[in-house]
Amino acid sequence: MKQPNILFVIADDQSYPHASAYGSKMVKTPGFDRVAGKGALFTNAYVTSPGCSPSRASILTGLYPWQVEEAGSHASSFSSKYQCFPDILKNAGYHIGYTGKGWGPGNWEISGRKYNPAGPEYNRQVLEPPYTGISKIDYAANFKQFLQERKPGQPFYFWIGTHEPHRPFENQAWIKQGYTMGQAEVPAFLPDKDTIKSDLLDYATEISWFDAHLTKCMNELERIGELDNTIIIVMADNGMSFPYAKANCTDAGIHVPLAICWGSKLKSNQVVKTLVSSIDIAPTILAAVGLKARDALSGQSLLPLLTDNAKAYTATAVYAGRERHSFSRYDNMGYPMRSVRWKNLLLVHNFHPERWPAGDPEELTKGGGLKTAYYDIDDAPSKQYLVNHRNDPEMAAYLERSVGKRPEYELYDLSKDVSCLHNMAEDKTYAKALATMQQLLKNKLVATKDTRIGNNPEIWETYPRLEGKMRNFPKETGNK
Repeated sequence: MKQPNILFVIADDQSYPHASAYGSKMVKTPGFDRVAGKGALFTNAYVTSPGCSPSRASILTGLYPWQVEEAGSHASSFSSKYQCFPDILKNAGYHIGYTGKGWGPGNWEISGRKYNPAGPEYNRQVLEPPYTGISKIDYAANFKQFLQERKPGQPFYFWIGTHEPHRPFENQAWIKQGYTMGQAEVPAFLPDKDTIKSDLLDYATEISWFDAHLTKCMNELERIGELDNTIIIVMADNGMSFPYAKANCTDAGIHVPLAICWGSKLKSNQVVKTLVSSIDIAPTILAAVGLKARDALSGQSLLPLLTDNAKAYTATAVYAGRERHSFSRYDNMGYPMRSVRWKNLLLVHNFHPERWPAGDPEELTKGGGLKTAYYDIDDAPSKQYLVNHRNDPEMAAYLERSVGKRPEYELYDLSKDVSCLHNMAEDKTYAKALATMQQLLKNKLVATKDTRIGNNPEIWETYPRLEGKMRNFPKETGNK
């Protein structure tokens, strides 16, 4: 029996529901839609972290970010003792590689690995991008080169990690792309203003670029006769880089698009509403190719959900968390969060509510002055708009929601409040649900040996930051 190929395609910073298969009018994604039409579209897929590096580590290992030490932080290392599914495939005879962004940011060399945890690098083929902010890496051309280097009949695994729609974006690129201001879909946690709409449409433009390369890669597979024997998985590593999305365990930070197809092995046009997690990607791939990991994984295969055996998929909740995201606080401290989505409810536990969730408000400049910081939010027109209008009573609430200090527990009813605007943790009508979810979260963290609730909760603050800017913030008693 011929072993299936694996094509794993991952966007950098894309939230659900920003694909046309979900009905979004803001973005056109014919490639993603094609995968969904040939197989399954997932409406409740969540990643395990709202930041790229820990999220990608979790996908690669099948373990939660808090189970992989430094790799569960941001821009640190990735110990070689944690087995990644590409290595399992390589040992089984697969031709493996990646293009664009694999695991990162971080330093895998210092960890003693021979190549990026996503695989050997294929980034030599370049192009002239249509907009600033778009990567020069020609993902589709690198995939084609990778295919040409495999042995005849050799099964392959390839990771396409586009740098899009990660910031920065070219300002008003959406006009050249042919979008109109009326197509912008503004979430309720952002103000419905032209600056925000323009920023969202530039984000949509980069998603279109990502999707165009997916289409090219599928066409190449079809041309060489391998499309039907290739499992294609398309998703994002975390939510969009806007205030109150990326780097937050709110729905916009961890709820992502997901589509999977596998030729005639899966029914077409399936819609899967079950709660699923990126922790399940590695077990799914290994189950499909008939291989096992060396150590126990924390996720489970999604194949039962796709093959009329849904009862065999037993998870009823999904879990996520974050520690340090960027260098955003005094003494490089993080903002530890853990979350659980169960039914239509989302619970977030903030372990250090005395800290600023989006980073300290001000950075010390070289001249001894102060400038606005909040560096856990990527620099962007949307962020700048909120900061510039902080004294406007209408706008102040939007900035406060993104950067203001939060209580230890936040509970959101996503059936009524998908933008996570109304914390129901103190509402007595949700008391039973709150207690249930607190216990669910605690049980999971205990079972997966999360040090945040163990004997050494602050070990996360000792993990080194090996990439990115180093900053200086004023010392503040509320940041201890």
